[in-house]
Amino acid sequence: MSQLYGPSHRRLHDQFGTGRLANRLEDLSHAEFDDADREFITNAPMFFLSTVDTLGRPTVSYKGGAPGFVRITGSSELLFPSYDGNGMFLSVGNIAATANIGMLFIDFENPRRLRLQGVARIAEIDAQSADYPGAQLLISVQIERIFVNCGRYIHRTRERLSAHVPDENGLQPFPIWKRLDLMEGALSDADQQKADAAGGIVPITCYRGEDEPPAL
Repeated sequence: MSQLYGPSHRRLHDQFGTGRLANRLEDLSHAEFDDADREFITNAPMFFLSTVDTLGRPTVSYKGGAPGFVRITGSSELLFPSYDGNGMFLSVGNIAATANIGMLFIDFENPRRLRLQGVARIAEIDAQSADYPGAQLLISVQIERIFVNCGRYIHRTRERLSAHVPDENGLQPFPIWKRLDLMEGALSDADQQKADAAGGIVPITCYRGEDEPPAL
């Protein structure tokens, strides 16, 4: 039983021939932080937070701070501060009401994305808050799922767009991540042909991101 996909997702998988790939990516998702997750999150100066209100309406907000402002407090737990804002308390109010959240971490300099899903709660202001000067509240998150997202459409700057954006003819480079050994056997026939034409399998240890050639 999939924890990520329902009938609507499966119809799209069937339409575009990505069922095997989608299953592989779900298999690679995890509930506990690995070393790469920890390094990425604890060095992040920002993330995007998705919450849902009592009427089912989603909202997304930007959260920023000094690197380290998001702290991993357990194998599947993290903590971040809520600083003074516009006084609407949309995100925190939603958390208090419905709890389910999504978090998206992005590295724009070395294109990479990490997505988290979990259940959040407003933590008591206690000794931990001394580590967060200026924090009005602390948010504790119990992580349910962690998965890496393709970073190929991340723009470096407004002037330097990702090379993977389709050109005027709809052409774009084949993504390196689909050539990784972790994806072997999961691609559609069409994508496998493109992967072979692009140079074949790339070991995960050689992957340096979508903007850099593999370190073979």
